[in-house]
Amino acid sequence: MRQITLSLSLGYLLLAVLAAGLLMTAPPYAGAAVRELPPDIGRLYNGGLYRQAAEALNAAIQREPRESSLHYWLGRCLYELRDYNRAISSLERAITLEPDRSDYHDWLGKSYGRKAEETNRFSAFSSISLAHKTHREFETAVRLDANNLEAQRDLIRYLLTAPGIVGGSEGAAQQRIHALAAVDSIEGTLAQAELFASRRKHDAADGEYRKILGMKPDRIGVYFEIAEYYRDRGDAARMSEAIEAGAPRAPSDHRLDYYRGIALILGNQATAEAERNLRRYLDTVPDNANVPSHSTVHEWLGRLYEREGQLDRAAQEFQAALILDPRNKEAGELLKALKRR
Repeated sequence: MRQITLSLSLGYLLLAVLAAGLLMTAPPYAGAAVRELPPDIGRLYNGGLYRQAAEALNAAIQREPRESSLHYWLGRCLYELRDYNRAISSLERAITLEPDRSDYHDWLGKSYGRKAEETNRFSAFSSISLAHKTHREFETAVRLDANNLEAQRDLIRYLLTAPGIVGGSEGAAQQRIHALAAVDSIEGTLAQAELFASRRKHDAADGEYRKILGMKPDRIGVYFEIAEYYRDRGDAARMSEAIEAGAPRAPSDHRLDYYRGIALILGNQATAEAERNLRRYLDTVPDNANVPSHSTVHEWLGRLYEREGQLDRAAQEFQAALILDPRNKEAGELLKALKRR
């Protein structure tokens, strides 16, 4: 029983780390740039055509087998396709060819984490081993470049959520937050707020988020992270405030449709506009790990239709959410509750 409980807890913690960490609120990594994808492959990747991009990358690797960036991008494509075994192999190959790249290690850590999430249902031992590898890769990414803010946040989230048996420690997380604040004060404050929120110290978390809004940061991702906190708290007014404070920084960012749509649903306002926003997001933003998932869009459309009494449409949206992401626990619970009505 202890083995099963530990295994499940590791799976849930790694899902929490990755769900929070992949929304790319940090500024783009400013280290030595990874070689860009060839334009034809880049168009496939940016269009969400990950399978075709992976095929093209495999062909490119046949021509340039020692080009580490090709293996890295192949790993990123396979990650999007949820083929985590092959993603790990590709990213490990990239690191073998170029071991000092912080971003390679960070994405390998993410891939180990997703693999651990899959494995936890079958083997606590394997989950523990993969969790240790996740921790090691995040630490390596930060050690190689403290300016990799995405890796810094990934490591802090891991330390906050992992059990002590695999390296979790609130004290260690707090030390990392102080170190991050010395590199980037806004990211440090966001991490401090996340620590408070994870410990249900919501007054303290709210104070940190209000402090950040007062700083008027230039990065729209910061505002989206704050909006997500208020979404999870069910506070539509504060969520909308964060969204609209950030909107002038990037008025053409299509993620605004996602967050505005959810805020309207939370606030029980402008049903038609909320639906249009979310449908437009589905039509304009390819599904990938760096943006809110299409699965969550369908989940929120299901919530909207259920509230309106359109139960068949709600069930269809919850099912669509689960087809896109079987790990969407909220959509699963909502669908079960709907079927019991």
